Amino acid sequence: MATYHLKRLKNGINVYLHPTKKFKTILVQLIFHRRLDADKVTQSALLPSVLQRGSVNYPTRQKLAKRLEELYGTELMVDVIKKGERQLIVYTLDLVHDQFLPGENSLLRQSLEILNEIITKPLVENNAFKADYVRQEKEQHEKVIRGLINDKIAYSIERCLQEMCANEPFSVFKYGTSEQLAKIDENSLYQFYYQFLQESPTDLHLIGDLAVEETLALVEEIFAYPRAQEEEIPPTLVEKEPEKVRYVQDELDVNQGKLVLGFRTGISYKDKDYLALVMYNGILGGFPHSKLFQNVREKASLAYYAYSRIEKHKGLMVISSGIEVTNYIRTLDIIEKQIEAMAKGDFSEEIFQNTYSGLRNQYLLEEDSPAAFTNRALDDILAGRTWTTQELLQELARVKPEDVVRIAQNVQLDTVYFLTKKGGA
Repeated sequence: MATYHLKRLKNGINVYLHPTKKFKTILVQLIFHRRLDADKVTQSALLPSVLQRGSVNYPTRQKLAKRLEELYGTELMVDVIKKGERQLIVYTLDLVHDQFLPGENSLLRQSLEILNEIITKPLVENNAFKADYVRQEKEQHEKVIRGLINDKIAYSIERCLQEMCANEPFSVFKYGTSEQLAKIDENSLYQFYYQFLQESPTDLHLIGDLAVEETLALVEEIFAYPRAQEEEIPPTLVEKEPEKVRYVQDELDVNQGKLVLGFRTGISYKDKDYLALVMYNGILGGFPHSKLFQNVREKASLAYYAYSRIEKHKGLMVISSGIEVTNYIRTLDIIEKQIEAMAKGDFSEEIFQNTYSGLRNQYLLEEDSPAAFTNRALDDILAGRTWTTQELLQELARVKPEDVVRIAQNVQLDTVYFLTKKGGA
């Protein structure tokens, strides 16, 4: 992974320029950082949809789409992401590099100007957002919030984490709540927008075959809008000892039960033991060769799927499985046996090496994706470190089986969540 050039603009925006000749496109990401605040998270999540509906020069979605199409199919997307206890509003521009377009030399400038326009020159009526746009986007956002329950795997994981972190900011859903959404109108959202733009810590990432000084000067010229004092976002709480294991059960109209176990690892992305935790997770449930897949799904035939994953900035691990509701006790027992086996070092050299190879390939593949490339850079920045892929792989290679066992002995079960059918088994 290439090193980046950092420049802080006069208005406080941090620009990260990642020059590389590897890609034929240029990827731009404008990232607004927000604390996971239950009172504001819904407004932050709704805002980008309203801003994309219309600006001074592109008052309709159709006019914006037509303009982007004229720029050789440049794509403008927005996403809401949660990393630890912060909400990120991410605008992404994906455009072809000028050098592959005969006679074109200002595609990046034109694309950045559109992005800046969407952010800083919204369509305003009577000192508020256009009422119709807000109403329509609220309806869509309501569908997003309520839609979580239709994806039972994602829903069960979200519910487990909400219960597990009930008194922590991490429990806040990144899209907010229907109750908060109902309180928003064109006036309140417009007032919030000014606050959002001025106080949100903001990063701008650009990756591609870019001339450093020329690109930084261009960015400084375009993104010169006034900002105020940035809000300080507190560090994510990682260390927390569970007092006792909590058991939570929800009943819905489902055919298949969802069993989710939430663990505290005490290790986040910034810690020196992070890659040992990644190896632990990989051996336990990150791959088809892992213990959960082999023992819960293949040998015992108890689960339709069984895997584990890490929330790297919060230091949590989640095990998720889909089971027949009558197999709850048996499945829980086998999963707990795999956790105990890891703490005893009961895993083969073969599974250790297969996990190392699998992780190594994943990290190498990230080099071929501009989005994965910038995502890892963002993780590094949040953790206060910079790892090239080579350095990361060297650190991964240093992890020994005894390191994995040491990690395993400190992983603590916090919450067991079970989504079952109405009326129980």
